[in-house]
Amino acid sequence: MTPRLPRPGRRRTVRTGAVAATVLALLMWWLLPPDAGPSPSGRITVATGVPTGVYAKYGALLKEDLGQDLPALEVELRRSQGSLDNLRQLTSGSVDFTIATADAVATYRENRQPGAERLRACARLYDDYMQLVVRKDSSVESTRDLKGLRVGVGANGSGVQLITKRLLKAAGLDLTDITPVRVGIDRMPGLLEKGEIDAFFWSGGLPTTAVQSLGRRLPIRLVQLGDLIGDLHAMGAETRFYRAAMMPADAYPELRATQVVKTIAVANLLVTLDDTDADLTESITRTVIRSRDRIGVKIHAAQKVDLRTAVFTNPLPLHDGARRYYVSIKP
Repeated sequence: MTPRLPRPGRRRTVRTGAVAATVLALLMWWLLPPDAGPSPSGRITVATGVPTGVYAKYGALLKEDLGQDLPALEVELRRSQGSLDNLRQLTSGSVDFTIATADAVATYRENRQPGAERLRACARLYDDYMQLVVRKDSSVESTRDLKGLRVGVGANGSGVQLITKRLLKAAGLDLTDITPVRVGIDRMPGLLEKGEIDAFFWSGGLPTTAVQSLGRRLPIRLVQLGDLIGDLHAMGAETRFYRAAMMPADAYPELRATQVVKTIAVANLLVTLDDTDADLTESITRTVIRSRDRIGVKIHAAQKVDLRTAVFTNPLPLHDGARRYYVSIKP
């Protein structure tokens, strides 16, 4: 008689399951970075900007990536008027993280605003490009030509208005030489389209959705600002964060430009406070760096986020959690 083979019983099934679980655990341990700990949980709030600006778009894309990397963390986005407003919200405790330009951070610190000494950086992000937008048939060829015109200068509390005042000064003008319209990028394009302003300044990554949309509806162009860089730097330490830059001809395909536009650029920083949890800050910094390529598809300037430059967060020191992340990935 042929002996019957024993049928696998419950004990063998349990043993097989235990072995599989052990193998899976070892595999997960091998795949995870050696410093990975429990995933941060809870809720954070991030101040971005006006709805049609790049801060808001970047914040929305980053929120999606944080949702994948840190599923136990709830992220709320909050609108703002821009960099200076963002810093006030952060230091007042209204938000946990924000984005601000390096020049706005320096001004906030130099003016000894409340909580300025507690500001810490997670990463240097993409650069903002200063953009002076006019109708295509406008006679304006430089900032100096704005004298006597109605000009959108950015909302109060915005980094746009801060830079605009400095550009006007570099051009030998001030706000009394123009009719300043103190509104943000959510309103300036519409005012230009209606003929209620003659030009507007904007500081943002490339491309900016509001400028793109306006270019589809109205023939517009970008005015060069490169002739001001020397005078701007001669103004002193407050302008040390501005650099000469060029906007490529295809930055806004809607404008059908054929030449680059000389302008100035300033770095954006991801900012938090010194007492923000280090594990949380480390995890968020990791996602910021890892999300560069995906976000860069939608915001071309974000392709510049890079490990080699992310740690250069002057005028702010790195947060301890962010520093821990950068140290952990050094070869």
